[in-house]
Amino acid sequence: MGISLGLVGLGAFGSAFADLFMSHPLVDRIALCDLEPERMAVFAQKPAWKKKFDPKDAYTSLDDICKSDLDALAIITQPWLHAPQCIQAMEAGKHVYSAVPIISIPDGKEILEWCDRLVETCRRTGMHYMLGETTFYRPQAMYCRRRAREGAFGQFVYSEGEYLHDVDSPHSNLRDVMRRRLTGKAGEAWKNVIDRYKERGVRNGPMHYPTHSTSGPISVMGAAQQGVRATKVCAWGYADQTEDPYVSANLHAFSNETALFYMSNGSTMRICEYRQVGHPGREMFRLYGTQGSFEHDQWLDKQGPTQLAVDEMRDPLPDEVVEAFQACSGESSFYGGHGGSHAYLVHEFVDAVAHGRTPAINAWQAVRYMAAGVMAHQSALRDGEILEVPDWGNALA
Repeated sequence: MGISLGLVGLGAFGSAFADLFMSHPLVDRIALCDLEPERMAVFAQKPAWKKKFDPKDAYTSLDDICKSDLDALAIITQPWLHAPQCIQAMEAGKHVYSAVPIISIPDGKEILEWCDRLVETCRRTGMHYMLGETTFYRPQAMYCRRRAREGAFGQFVYSEGEYLHDVDSPHSNLRDVMRRRLTGKAGEAWKNVIDRYKERGVRNGPMHYPTHSTSGPISVMGAAQQGVRATKVCAWGYADQTEDPYVSANLHAFSNETALFYMSNGSTMRICEYRQVGHPGREMFRLYGTQGSFEHDQWLDKQGPTQLAVDEMRDPLPDEVVEAFQACSGESSFYGGHGGSHAYLVHEFVDAVAHGRTPAINAWQAVRYMAAGVMAHQSALRDGEILEVPDWGNALA
């Protein structure tokens, strides 16, 4: 039995997922929601959408779509809206998929409060929440989780993860991203909100968006032993020395932050979140165990390295899902961006809702990835003071 699903937010990023959600064979009915009606018209006019989209299922506010009889909402709106909008949707009886991060605001204490509210809402309402974290479904992460479940790593010793994304990256220029986000109705509202943080003297940092770097190592180690998490952290920051307007506009105390974590399984983990770095960009991780290790698309053990191809690292998708995605998106491009993770994110959420199971990147996992970065930033503000990382336990069965 299929589900009904609404897409909330059809900007550049939301639009990249729209065809995948619509074409999934377990989605029987699709709805659209955006403050800008012309964005919805792009999809409403597509011939492939005619069987699943009815013009009455077009909404211009979250309040209105939450009153609908839809089973689930995929919320891909401005990042400072994610957590409150997801909670509103779950309160209205909708399962929710959220774009990353859980929320993007300058105050780490407030981020942790939203994490707490998110978990509490899931527990109380029984609604499913899934974070659309792309690193989780990169081929390398899928392969490493399989090997971890087999015990091939042995005991984990050390791991590394990083998100290197210079503000002037030619692939995704963060100045352009910020400029687009500040246009339209939602962007105008945010300008007033961030001014209030500035008046309070709140100091932001790149570790407030840590899930691209933390989710890889933590999810792999968690595949071998449930509940693996960061327990303590010390971190340091690199302060911008060029008076870059992007850094100051986002209230960043540091443009780059490096953290070392002590993990609940006895290993250590190093995480880097860099926004000023002479590098083409990387969203990746490496893991080292007593029996095996993974780095640079290679499996390594005491006998030597084994080079791995992308296709052999990926988990298989069901044949009917592949056929539906290919028919809508094209033979070679249906996996989508961020290392081909988009197709897996869509399938995991839709399949979980349709079968009444907890999604892989559920609220309990999502806050685990997020809290690590929040406390790393707090440590960096305190010149490397060792701080404890909060945790909310494991997902309900």
